[in-house]
Amino acid sequence: MLSELLDEISEGLSSVPSGELVVPALSACESLKFSMVVPTRNESHNLVELIRLLKPAIASVAGDSYEIIIVDDNSPDGTWRVAAELAAGDPHIVALRRMNERGLATAVVRGWQAARGELLGVIDGDLQHPPEVTAQLIAAMREGADLAVASREAEGGGTSDWSVLRLLISRGSRALGKMLLPDVLSLVSDPMTGFFVIRRTAIQNVVLAPCGYKILVELLVRSRIHSVVEVGYVFRSRQRGESKASVMVFVDYVQHLLRLRADARASSAQPAPPEMENETAAAGRD
Repeated sequence: MLSELLDEISEGLSSVPSGELVVPALSACESLKFSMVVPTRNESHNLVELIRLLKPAIASVAGDSYEIIIVDDNSPDGTWRVAAELAAGDPHIVALRRMNERGLATAVVRGWQAARGELLGVIDGDLQHPPEVTAQLIAAMREGADLAVASREAEGGGTSDWSVLRLLISRGSRALGKMLLPDVLSLVSDPMTGFFVIRRTAIQNVVLAPCGYKILVELLVRSRIHSVVEVGYVFRSRQRGESKASVMVFVDYVQHLLRLRADARASSAQPAPPEMENETAAAGRD
């Protein structure tokens, strides 16, 4: 009986991509309209409800051409088992169990590497991001935007019952990011959000190096994002499980900002390619 159960669980798990954190291009024959990645760590009590709410929201705009990829970091509470069971019984669900890597940001990229969607999304697994807003994000991409962001700072957005301290930390983090990377993080009102949809062509074949929990900051700096739309949402309070927010999350965020700032400065300091210099010189003669 136990061996049969283990076989069923293993059948529901897919292989985890490895190597560089690069999202590949897709061939037209294998593509779907949309792939949503759900990074998880100890969310066994929330996952089934999240999927129940997420599927109709996505299907309302993507039809049957979608997938939901759950990427679990080998949760002690067995979230990966729940994910595997869901995947075994539903062709729209893909379950990945990471054994040797940790961190929300890298989990998201691993999920996108396994994805077949032309549009790629991410949502937290704790139900604090309202799943129904996913439909609005996908619909907002129809006008050709590269990125649709669910923002707590846009019209209609907000937080439910955050403490004054958490509000100050959140706003201070945003202000710090815009101070260190003003040209990039000013593109969005809520660069700390972990709920958004991005066009695959904006990030494919780009080498990513995210750190900690804030994947959007990495994408805004390194990807080919030219147009952004925002959808306001209210960040909900957690009903079950423990919050992942901690001092270390903030420390990781600050270190990530500093690294991205250094990389941006190094890139801008590099000399232009010879062909660009020739074009500039020719333009000057004209």
